[in-house]
Amino acid sequence: MADALTRTSLPDQVFHRLVSDVLAGRYAPGERLPTQRALAAELGVNMASVREGVKRLQQLGLVEVRHGDAMRVRDWRLHGGPDVLVHLIARAGALDLAMVRSVMEARRLLLAESGRLAATRRSDAQAALLTTLAEQLATADGEAAQHLDFAFFAGLIEAAGNVVFLLVMNSIRALYLDNLELFRPLVSGGDPYAEVARAIRDGDGDAAAGEVAGLAAAQEARLLKALA
Repeated sequence: MADALTRTSLPDQVFHRLVSDVLAGRYAPGERLPTQRALAAELGVNMASVREGVKRLQQLGLVEVRHGDAMRVRDWRLHGGPDVLVHLIARAGALDLAMVRSVMEARRLLLAESGRLAATRRSDAQAALLTTLAEQLATADGEAAQHLDFAFFAGLIEAAGNVVFLLVMNSIRALYLDNLELFRPLVSGGDPYAEVARAIRDGDGDAAAGEVAGLAAAQEARLLKALA
């Protein structure tokens, strides 16, 4: 943290600098952070910006602040939630390959089980929406296809009726939509969205899970190949 920060969006810059330092292991779990006054002087910002940055670190579970004690770093593997993924997977405008592998594996498993549940729990309106989105995806490309892809899987998870799955999906929404160019290899015009929608409409849980797993695996392979 040697360079002073420019005076634009100072609280955001402080927050992102501190997140980067904590997640990169520059501060070990249990280690004290510099005082807020020292951070302000080092980064060339005011105390209000530092306080806001530290507050957001607390909300992520990355630091512990006790009255009368120093700010101490917490182990993100033990205390971090899904929101930490946003900062682990995309850093400095690039994707971390190891984290992408973990996230895509979890995504594939979550989506496959969501497909199985959606086949038995979906409403007629939800089934119709997935069919419509699949039809639109057949002719879409680029950024439009990516937005439709996210909407398709969000609709699938909504149809699955599991609120935890839904919250996990929500936690990666900003990560995906704010980094569309990095995730561009995910979506292909040949992906079998229609088969997924059909299996869910027909109430065939095993077929839905299989189709979703195949689709997610193909997307995963394309993204990892592009990053290799």
